[in-house]
Amino acid sequence: MASFLTFDIENIEPESGAPPSDRIIAGEPTFRTWNIEEAEGGLYAGIWEATPGKWRIAYEEWEYFSVLSGHSIVTEDGGEPMHLRAGDRMILRPGFKGTWEVVETTLKNYVIRI
Repeated sequence: MASFLTFDIENIEPESGAPPSDRIIAGEPTFRTWNIEEAEGGLYAGIWEATPGKWRIAYEEWEYFSVLSGHSIVTEDGGEPMHLRAGDRMILRPGFKGTWEVVETTLKNYVIRI
């Protein structure tokens, strides 16, 4: 077994999902997630895609991500909107609360620690 992984999703079946209905503010957003790594200690890595819509988010986990394509707006409660496009990176820490709005279908890679 190799000691590395690439972010090649060609042979991975994505998981489908959506925000909980009570968190949706606008639209009918849907998700596809390609989980590439699930390591001991609650570490996850993969690729996530979301279609347009807006919903409330509340993070209990730590997440680093890099936007690969699309346009999203992440806004912390009481804060300024952060427009995210290809090449933008962000860390969301436990306790982050706000909204995620997908303006154009967004694709990102991520690393999450629970």
